[in-house]
Amino acid sequence: MKPTIAGFEYQRVPVAEDVSLQVAVGGTGTPVVLLHGFPQTHLMWRHVAADLAVDHAVICPDLRGYGDSDKPREDSPDTYSKRTMAADVVTLARRLGHPRFALAGHDRGALVAFRAGLDHPDAVSHLACLDILPTLDMWNALHGTSAAVAFHLYLMAQPPGLAERMISASADAFFGHFLDVWANRPDAIPPQVRAEYLRACREAVPSIVADYRASAGVDVEHDEADRAAENRLGMPVTVLQQDWGAALGYEATALWQAWADDLRHTTVSCGHFMAEEAPADVAKALRELMLRGE
Repeated sequence: MKPTIAGFEYQRVPVAEDVSLQVAVGGTGTPVVLLHGFPQTHLMWRHVAADLAVDHAVICPDLRGYGDSDKPREDSPDTYSKRTMAADVVTLARRLGHPRFALAGHDRGALVAFRAGLDHPDAVSHLACLDILPTLDMWNALHGTSAAVAFHLYLMAQPPGLAERMISASADAFFGHFLDVWANRPDAIPPQVRAEYLRACREAVPSIVADYRASAGVDVEHDEADRAAENRLGMPVTVLQQDWGAALGYEATALWQAWADDLRHTTVSCGHFMAEEAPADVAKALRELMLRGE
C-alpha cells in the first residue's frame, strides 16, 4: 500500500489548463502550504504536517512534475520555471479557499516558495525556506572543486536529451545517491517511504530534469530582474540551513538579508532532510514564524 500522511485527505486540484496537482489536506485553522524538495514528494512533510494540523489547515501538494501531480511536457523554459510553479501553488491555495496563507518549502520547494513570495506578496503572509540559497546566489556561490558537491545541478542544466538518458539508465542509483549522502540520519526515511520516493522519481525523470534546467536559465533571469528592481520579500521570513557557507566560502545570512526585510536565519545541525530528521524543530520554527507580524 502506498504510504500517505495519516489523517489527511487526498484530492486532485486543477491549477492550470493542463496541470492538476495531487494534494494532501488536513487540519483546521490558519492555512499553511508545505512544498517538498528533491528527490522527494509531499510525504517528506508527514511528521511536520501532522503536528501543524492540530491548529492549522495544512496543504501538502506534490509539485508540478513530481510525485503524483501532472508532468506537462517541457514546451518552453517557462513550463518548469519557479514562476510558473509558484503560480500553481497560489492557484491551489485559492481553490481550496485560502487567498492568503503561510508558505514553507524545502530544497526545490523552497525555490518555488521564494519565487511565490516575490511574485505574490499579497497571497504569502509568512515564508520559510529550508536549506537553500536563492537561485541567483546559489550559482554565484558554486565555484572551483567545491562545486563538485552540486554535480547534479550542472548535469541537469544541459540541453534536453543527455541528462534524461543518463539518469533513466540508472534512476534508482541516481536518486538514491542523494537520499544516502544528504542524510545524517538514514533511519529518518523508512524503507517504504524511500521506495515511494524512488518510484515517483523514476517515473518523472524528464520533468525533474526540466525543473533543474529552468534553474540554470529562466529562474536566474527572474532573480536578476528582481535584484535590479530591488524587489524584496516584505513578509516575515525564516531560513533554516545547514552550514554550507563554511565549505563554499559565503555568508548565508548576508545573502538572505539582501532579499528579506524581516529575516530570522538559523544554522541547523541535522542533515539536509531536516523535516524528516528533526521534525519537531522544524514544526516549532514554523509555528514561531506564523506568530510574527500578528
